[in-house]
Amino acid sequence: MIIPVIIAGGSGTRLWPLSRALYPKQLLDLVNEHTMLQDTVLRVIDFEDAGSPIILCNEDHRFMVAEQLQAINVGDASIILEPIGRNTAPAVAVAALKALTIDSDSLILVLPADHFIQNVEAFHKAIGQGLSIAENGNLLTFGIVPDGPETGYGYIKKNALLEKSEAYTIKEFVEKPDIETAQKYINSGEYYWNSGMFLFKASRVLEELEKFVPDIVNSCKSAFEHGETDLDFFRLDENSFKACPSDSIDYAVMEKTEVGVMVPLEAGWSDIGSWDALWQIGKKDNNKNVVHGDVLIKDVKNSFFHADNRLIAAVGLENHIVVETADAVLISPRNRVQDVKQLVEKLKKKEREETLYHRKVFRPWGSYETIDTSERFQVKKLTIKPDGKLSLQKHHHRSEHWVVVKGIASVTKGDEKFILSEDESTFIPIGVPHRLENKEKTTLQIIEVRTGNFLGEEDIVRIDDAYGR
Repeated sequence: MIIPVIIAGGSGTRLWPLSRALYPKQLLDLVNEHTMLQDTVLRVIDFEDAGSPIILCNEDHRFMVAEQLQAINVGDASIILEPIGRNTAPAVAVAALKALTIDSDSLILVLPADHFIQNVEAFHKAIGQGLSIAENGNLLTFGIVPDGPETGYGYIKKNALLEKSEAYTIKEFVEKPDIETAQKYINSGEYYWNSGMFLFKASRVLEELEKFVPDIVNSCKSAFEHGETDLDFFRLDENSFKACPSDSIDYAVMEKTEVGVMVPLEAGWSDIGSWDALWQIGKKDNNKNVVHGDVLIKDVKNSFFHADNRLIAAVGLENHIVVETADAVLISPRNRVQDVKQLVEKLKKKEREETLYHRKVFRPWGSYETIDTSERFQVKKLTIKPDGKLSLQKHHHRSEHWVVVKGIASVTKGDEKFILSEDESTFIPIGVPHRLENKEKTTLQIIEVRTGNFLGEEDIVRIDDAYGR
C-alpha cells in the first residue's frame, strides 16, 4: 500500500500579502478552483493502491484543512496536528510511525501541500518507476528536470544509472546557487532541481532516521505515543514534540544515506515559492501579463496583477508584481520577489497583524471580517454557517452590539435564551456570558459592533466550546 503523506505546515511568507500565518498559501486557490492542498490530495488519491492520506498541519489550520478535505469528498484522512513547526524530518518520522499502524509494509509518498504539477500523468508514471526501487529499501526522491537556471531551488547531482531502471544514485545535494553557478549546472546536464518529494518504506526511513538523528525519532515516538485524539484530529503531545530537534529530511537523512536514489521528473512542476512562479505558470495575455480580479492596464508587459477587493490601474509597467488585498498592497519588480520574505520579517518585528491574518478570518463556525476599527470601537461582519455556534464566552474589556442582517440567530445572554430575526438586535454588556448559534439551514450574518478600551481577540474567556479550543 502507498500512503500519501501531505506536509501542510508551512507559512508561505514569499506570497505575502495573500499568504498569512493563519491562512497560508497551501490553503489558497492560487492556480484553479481548488486550493493547493486540495490539488495535492486529488492528484494522488486515485493512484493505484493508494490508501487514505495522512495530513500533517499546524493546529491553527486544523478546521480549514478538515473543511477543505470534506469539500473534495475526502473524509477518511488522518489529520495530525503539530503543536509547533519542526521542519520535515520530524514530520516524516511522525508520518512513518502513523503509517506503520495502518500497514506494517507500507510505502509513504511524502508531498508538500503547496506544489503545482501540470502533467499528473507524468507524475504518476514517475511514481510507478520508483515503486520497486523503494520496495527494495531505497530512499527515493524526485529530481525535477530543469528548464532554466533557477536560484530559488536546491539541486541534486546525479551519479550512476541504477541497474534496470530509469533512476540514478545520488552524487550530492547542493544549496541554492547564484545565477552563474545555476547556469553551469544546467549546461552540465548532471543536475536536477530538488523537489522535496519522496517515496520510501515507512520502516526503512525510520531505520535511517534512527541511524543519523536518533534524538528526532525518540522525540517523535514520545509525541506520537502520548498524543490524543481530539474530535477528527490527532494531537501530538506538545512537550515531547517541542523537545524535538528541528531539521529537514534532506539534511537529516538524504545527504547522508547510502541508499538515496533519484527518479527524474518532467511534469510541469513548480513549488509556487514566489509571485514570479505564479506568473510563470499563469495564463498570459498578448503582452505576457497575468491578471486576476478587477484590473485595468495600459502599455504594461510581462507583469502579474492580483486584485482581491479594489480596482488596480497601471500604466507603463514592465516586469512587475502588484498584489492587492483588503489591508495591504505589494509592489515589486519580478526579479526581487524573493525579498518579500524580508518585508514580512520587518512587519513581524513591528508586531503588525497583517502578517498573521486577513481582515476576513476563518473559524470552525464560519468567519468574521473587520469592516472598520478605531480607538474605542470596531465593526465586524460575522458569517455563521448552518449548525455553527460560537463558544460560550465573556469579555473583560469590551461590550458587543449584535444586529441580524440575514437569517435567524439563537442567542444566549447570561441566563436568557432567545431568538433574533432580521433587523433585530441585542446588547451584550462587559462580563456577561454569551453565545451565538445558527440552528437554521441557511447562513446567518451578524453585524457586531465592539466598544471598550481593548478590542482584540485576546479578550475572550471561553466557558464552553464545541470545537475543543
